[in-house]
Amino acid sequence: MDDEKLIWRTNEVKPLLHTPVFDVVQQSEVSATGLEFDYVAMNAPDWVVVVPVYRGNFVLVRQWRHGEDRLTTELPGGVMNPGEDPAETARRELLEETGFRAGKLTFLGTCSPNPALFKNHFHCFLAEELEPTGEQDLDEDELLNYCLRPIGEVVAEYGSEEYTHAFMGTALAFWFRHIGTVPKN
Repeated sequence: MDDEKLIWRTNEVKPLLHTPVFDVVQQSEVSATGLEFDYVAMNAPDWVVVVPVYRGNFVLVRQWRHGEDRLTTELPGGVMNPGEDPAETARRELLEETGFRAGKLTFLGTCSPNPALFKNHFHCFLAEELEPTGEQDLDEDELLNYCLRPIGEVVAEYGSEEYTHAFMGTALAFWFRHIGTVPKN
């Protein structure tokens, strides 16, 4: 198999749009076979998703998602600050959003959210030996509650109206691989 012919080279990058969440750029590219094309890509910071396990439950967050105009229930997580280590972000986001401190944090994996468009990654961590501090420390624009849900219930209902966040599904798949099985309800 000759993968060399599949590789594209970027000749020029033009900014198209800057937002607080991501930047949109146009990339003028040339394939190894000489095909020229302009692609649109989005630059965004990396973020983390945390799978917090506490006494047979997942610690989840409920929040309004403006893209879908509805409440969602999902795993905690958030955007990495510039220069921040993914594990540091995972600990920080878990504590801020849920008030739980992780005694043990295990890296589960990294994925591209959509490599056809986005140039960032998200990093998944398992948080165990959780200590509830009782206090959230939310960002100025965050309004969310945390809740405990039985692991088997969440796994059985993932993909239902309540649990639809794709990054949650990916994080759960990494967790299944880590524990070597899929828990039953």
